[in-house]
Amino acid sequence: MNMQQNRKILNAWCMYDWANSAYLLVITSTIFPIYFNGVTRAAFKSESVQFFDFEIVNSVLYSYAVAAAFLIVALISPWLSGMADYGGKKKLFLRLFTYLGSAATAALFWFRGPNVEYGIICSVLAGVGYSGSLVFYNSYLPEITTEDKYDKLSARGYAFGYIGSVLLLLVSFVIIQFHQSLGFAVETGAVRVSFLLVGIWWFGFAQYSFYYLPKNVNRQKPDESLFWKGVKELKIVYHSLENLPNMKAYLLAFFFYSAGVQTVMHLAAIFGEKELRLEASKLIVTVTIIQLVAIAGAYFFATLSKKYNNGISILTMLFIWIGICGYAYILKTEFQFYGLAVIVGLVMGGIQSMSRSTFTKLIPANTIDNTSYFSFYDVVEKLSIVVGTFSFGFIEQLTGSMRNSTIALMLFFIVGVGLLLKSRIHKTSQTSYA
Repeated sequence: MNMQQNRKILNAWCMYDWANSAYLLVITSTIFPIYFNGVTRAAFKSESVQFFDFEIVNSVLYSYAVAAAFLIVALISPWLSGMADYGGKKKLFLRLFTYLGSAATAALFWFRGPNVEYGIICSVLAGVGYSGSLVFYNSYLPEITTEDKYDKLSARGYAFGYIGSVLLLLVSFVIIQFHQSLGFAVETGAVRVSFLLVGIWWFGFAQYSFYYLPKNVNRQKPDESLFWKGVKELKIVYHSLENLPNMKAYLLAFFFYSAGVQTVMHLAAIFGEKELRLEASKLIVTVTIIQLVAIAGAYFFATLSKKYNNGISILTMLFIWIGICGYAYILKTEFQFYGLAVIVGLVMGGIQSMSRSTFTKLIPANTIDNTSYFSFYDVVEKLSIVVGTFSFGFIEQLTGSMRNSTIALMLFFIVGVGLLLKSRIHKTSQTSYA
């Protein structure tokens, strides 16, 4: 492979982050959750909605929907990973999940509030498409670059994602703010157009990635079932952890702190809208700041990792995350929320980038079926999101306040720190992770 071709592959890999991160920012983190709370509140004249004849608080329902999407992916990804790795279909499944996610996202255009069942189903399908694609996308990392460049390329991918998603968020923000000048009778019409734009953006830019990313070689034996191969491979990965103490300790720590990180990412906008009564425009500006700061955070902690190691970098961020959750419990004003958002952005970019590249370094050398390892990593991450978002919604349902839910998130981070400290990752040289 010549240098120019390799550069195109690396750019194509990063470009997929550019394509799908618009979903994470616009649909998951900002505009859709704010819109969901607003239109359901207006349709049902209260915070409670009727969902298939069940009465439930709108923000709790949204938390459960996020958990449901990731639970579905956690359950099906073992089968898909085997079919991808051993059937030479990694790129095919990346395409299929992309098409599912982008189509379901665009379909949110027809969600108006009273049809809350339709909105939840579409949002769950979009979440399945997004999270399902990541296991195949992430598994390309060790195949397209060398170990000494994992951190840098991982950070670059997230940087692409942050920049691309912010651009589309700003376009959506302008459309919403100037909706009357653009011919929209009501603001909600402009908001729904932003959902359509995300679906088109995700589908369109992903085509560049699909064109240049390599296909993996078909390694399937004629007498083996592709459907069950992924389950068998995950069992092999699970049992291999006994001989990979660093990976085992890391994954356990990752499960807990990821529950905290991902819940903050998915539900921060709902917290700001409901607890602080912040306007949608202010929340959008806040999340934009988070995304821009996250770019600097991803590169800063990659540099810190290079100077020390990944364990030190991650532990530093986790202590900051603990402080963030504690402060979220007591904050009262929008300016305090803005200040907290800057800190969240700094560690959000770093923790995502470092977590992915750290796990990549822990995969044994000469491993062929990287997707099986990344599928295991993906299942752990998805289950952590299920636990985190469900806990957040359940505690709010029990206590009537999201502030109490932030304490649960703090506990997730504390447990993650304890488990990481018990491992040897923060005391291990970069060249001997596995």
